[in-house]
Amino acid sequence: MSDKKSIRVTVNGTTHEAEVEPRTLLADFLRHELHFGGVHVGCEHGVCGVCTILMDGKAVRSCLTLAVQADGHEITTIEGIANDADLHPIQQAFIEEHGLQCGFCTPGFVIAIYELLRDNKEPTEEQIMDVIGGELCRCTGYEGIRKAVRSAIKKLQAAGA
Repeated sequence: MSDKKSIRVTVNGTTHEAEVEPRTLLADFLRHELHFGGVHVGCEHGVCGVCTILMDGKAVRSCLTLAVQADGHEITTIEGIANDADLHPIQQAFIEEHGLQCGFCTPGFVIAIYELLRDNKEPTEEQIMDVIGGELCRCTGYEGIRKAVRSAIKKLQAAGA
């Protein structure tokens, strides 16, 4: 008798059905079973934010979420925010404003910022710093990231988004 549980989850618009061990972390399921390489695992304690994804539109730490908890839910990873071959304006702003170096933490930042800017078209500096302060970067410092957020706001406003 198998202890595996059946789950059905929609990731970036595509529905996936799988059998998972009850203790399988959502980050591991997304990365190793579904091959979404943009879901990184850093601290495995929910502190660093590199594993941040959207579940039903809310930013969550996938290293603290079990795959079985995602059953029936919609997940968006970094791979799901761009349109076809075009980068999302937040991704483009990170490149233009030097908001990344090694890129390991970038998906978590982009997803967290995506949620912020989706819900708040003109966040205050305090709100921006609150969101980016929940993600850890060891390479760039946060000035380039803050500039990338400001640039992304302008890009999104220009696009009418």
